[in-house]
Amino acid sequence: MRFIGDYSAKADSKGRVFLPVAFRKAMEQAGEDRLIMRTDLFQHCLVLYPESLWNSMLDTMSSRLSKWNGKHQQIMRSFVAEAEIVELDNNGRFLISKRKQVYANIKQDVRFLAVDDHIEVWDKDSCDSALSDNDSLGMELQKAMSQEEN
Repeated sequence: MRFIGDYSAKADSKGRVFLPVAFRKAMEQAGEDRLIMRTDLFQHCLVLYPESLWNSMLDTMSSRLSKWNGKHQQIMRSFVAEAEIVELDNNGRFLISKRKQVYANIKQDVRFLAVDDHIEVWDKDSCDSALSDNDSLGMELQKAMSQEEN
């Protein structure tokens, strides 16, 4: 499944926000009905994974991390502890917990970014700031996609 788009929304006073219709339709077409939300590993945003992708990621992690290695178990524990099942109500809304709102600095204005097979959920101002440095995007993409090593 691939998601496409950049959408804005507003969180209500309880932290509920509408998942954009385009994302709900993509999930429906792919036969997905649940999402898993966790904090991002590198940015102060939240990530929504289709449940099948989440399960695949956990399978990969389990195959690479030893149950007999304490450090590996701490990595798995920490990764999974941040996960929550996202339940959409009949209107297509879901709740962002207070703890996750604080982590992602989400107050009211929310921005959803499709990033290939998952969705990032940002505070609007934080997202605008993170995406403001597009001047170097072409150069960085050229380096990353080049077969030459620099």
